[in-house]
Amino acid sequence: MNFKKYMSFRAIAITFFSCLCFNVSVTAQTRSAQDLYQRSLAATCANCHGTDGKGQENASMPKIDQLTSEQLLTQLKAFKSGARTGTIMPQLAKGYTDEQMQTIADYLGKKQ
Repeated sequence: MNFKKYMSFRAIAITFFSCLCFNVSVTAQTRSAQDLYQRSLAATCANCHGTDGKGQENASMPKIDQLTSEQLLTQLKAFKSGARTGTIMPQLAKGYTDEQMQTIADYLGKKQ
């Protein structure tokens, strides 16, 4: 292999591996950002329902730790539509998009 071909091959190889490494880095950062987004949405529930979803004793905050994703989503949609009444939850639910409610339900829902 002559020197020009070797340098051309080397440049292509370096470019390829640089792009590959960059892509892996961006993918990892995107996953980290997505995970942080999901956790931050779910964390809003911890203020009332506790970090473990067991509610607040003597404060009439329902336990959500035993609900499936589907059950949580159903309740969130009911609060948002007004089908279910409450003090704070209807107001909070109206602030979420359907996609955000799905994310919260998926993150907090009991895995079966």
